[in-house]
Amino acid sequence: MAYYIFNLSGSDARSRADASLRRRHWSVAADERHGDALAPGDLVLLYLAAPDRTFIGRAELASARTGGGVTLAHVEEWDPPVPMSTVLAEIDTSAGARADFDTGIVRITETEYETALRAATARGDA
Repeated sequence: MAYYIFNLSGSDARSRADASLRRRHWSVAADERHGDALAPGDLVLLYLAAPDRTFIGRAELASARTGGGVTLAHVEEWDPPVPMSTVLAEIDTSAGARADFDTGIVRITETEYETALRAATARGDA
């Protein structure tokens, strides 16, 4: 099992994320870093990039990448979202953890994933 952040950016990121969650399908570009490594059972955090910089939920992958995306299972939407700053305050950032990413998929550690879940739980969402 691997852990990832699915990172969405752009002025319409929230509406695209909402549509993806309704369909339980997340688009993954053919040349996306880590795209070929995605496998059923992997766990993902769903993230809106700047200016939001918030985690909006989590999901389990129900499929590997096929047809331009992955199928999501066990989706949890977090309301309110969890600010990245809350998560970064709780982890060791010396290894390069940060709030902004150049790619749509970011591999993270189990500890980073669990830290985000704890932050969501503290807000009453997970």
